[in-house]
Amino acid sequence: MDRVITDKAGRTLTLRRVGVLETLRLYKALGPELSVNEAYMGLAMIAASVAVLDGVPLPFPHGEAGVEASLERLGEDGAAAVAAAISPPKLESVVAQAGN
Repeated sequence: MDRVITDKAGRTLTLRRVGVLETLRLYKALGPELSVNEAYMGLAMIAASVAVLDGVPLPFPHGEAGVEASLERLGEDGAAAVAAAISPPKLESVVAQAGN
């Protein structure tokens, strides 16, 4: 993906493409309990999607501690910016834009 975005705090975030293999590895690293927790996996995917934060590499999380460390570095502003960048647009907004 290597897409660059800026969060509300003005930090630059370089996103990586999290493909099927990386997703599988994330499920495996987090184990069966966390992997089925949709809220946790959503945040884990946000953490996994950031390759560089303000010029400093952010390693792919290899477990719960890695997800937490990445999210701590991202904070609310970073997580919100990444979520908006990687989430598909909601159908309602697409329909509304098409009507304008």
